[in-house]
Amino acid sequence: MSRVSALALVLVCAGCCLPAAAQAEDLLAVYDQARAADPVLASARAVRGEQAELAAQARAALLPQWSAQLSERRYQADGQREHQLTHSLSQVLVDLSRLRSLDAANTLVSAEDARVRAAEAALCARVATAYFTVLTAQASLDTALAIENAYGQQVDQAQARFDARLSASLDVEQARAYYELSRGSTASAREALADARQALAQITGRMPGALSPLAPELAMLMPDPADPEAWVAQSLRDNPSLRAGALGLEASEQRIAAARAAHLPTLSVGLDGERLAGSAVAPQDAGRYTSTVGLRLTIPLFAGGAVESQKRQAIYQREQQREDLEAARRTLTRETQAQYQAVLSALSQMRTAGAAVQAADKALASTRSGLDLGARTMTDLLLSIQTQSNARNAWEQARHRYVLAKLLLQQAAGALGEPQLAAVNQLLTARP
Repeated sequence: MSRVSALALVLVCAGCCLPAAAQAEDLLAVYDQARAADPVLASARAVRGEQAELAAQARAALLPQWSAQLSERRYQADGQREHQLTHSLSQVLVDLSRLRSLDAANTLVSAEDARVRAAEAALCARVATAYFTVLTAQASLDTALAIENAYGQQVDQAQARFDARLSASLDVEQARAYYELSRGSTASAREALADARQALAQITGRMPGALSPLAPELAMLMPDPADPEAWVAQSLRDNPSLRAGALGLEASEQRIAAARAAHLPTLSVGLDGERLAGSAVAPQDAGRYTSTVGLRLTIPLFAGGAVESQKRQAIYQREQQREDLEAARRTLTRETQAQYQAVLSALSQMRTAGAAVQAADKALASTRSGLDLGARTMTDLLLSIQTQSNARNAWEQARHRYVLAKLLLQQAAGALGEPQLAAVNQLLTARP
């Protein structure tokens, strides 16, 4: 094996082993960091808490209401005073508008629960996407470095051959041109890796260390079930974002019922009490407590058109919610089918990229032998080195796309969570 071949092999192996040697972080470790620090998930949980408080407030309107008031009057003419203590205790007996409003608030709490589940699934997808984007960028940088170092060695060899009068200066200039171009590619790859690491840090709140890569052996499995329509049906049934939209539509119907019930009479029971004291109060009334218990029937007659306006507003909101839900269904159907096809495409790319790697390895070995025999040129060798490195990079990227596509398909189907990330974590190289 020549010096260039040995160097390229060492660089590739070093690039694969470096994350493990540096006590690499795996996917679950990064996910744990994200769950504790991701502001998007924290925001979804806060919105859910806010809606729970709104439901508590809607419930409070149907519970007993008790208030007390203390007042004092002072008469300028004689300086006498009067103290008055009053209280009022009331309980709603029948108020259909408030009941339907409470139903709507509780339904919206369930909708926010579903949105939190959707946010958790989205976090899994974002972490996995950012994680494998870093691995892909690292693989691209490893490829660029391998090409740059191989070209650098070819420059040295070409210069040595030229100095020994075994080749023309053209070989030296060609090797140097390829080397300088490869340095630019390495700089771009290094910049892409830095950006990918920043994207992962945006989710976890800290810069990641070295990440565990995929193991060399990766089973290429079709989606189960192997039917895109079955995946679409599961998505329409189980996707938490779609479930939240359906619950939002149900709450809109309940708000319409609440607006319509605002025309209906309400019935409540009340207890009012009063105690008077002070020099201005007649002796027979001083300190006496009077109370009144009664039923109150309230019949809405006219409110300037506000009740009808609120009903129309609730209907418009219901129509908006319905159309948004239909749009979400169509979008989800398309995304599910697209992710299913992405898995198939990634599988195909893995097969073709694997075949390309084998062919490129053989071609490079043949080109090296041909160069030693004078049947191949330096340009042929440089192109063979580049082709082999690019084939290996394409194979690695196809593997990453395959794993991500399967996770995103599970997300669309409402089946993505920590267990699915744990299954992917098993595909990574183990820590030392």
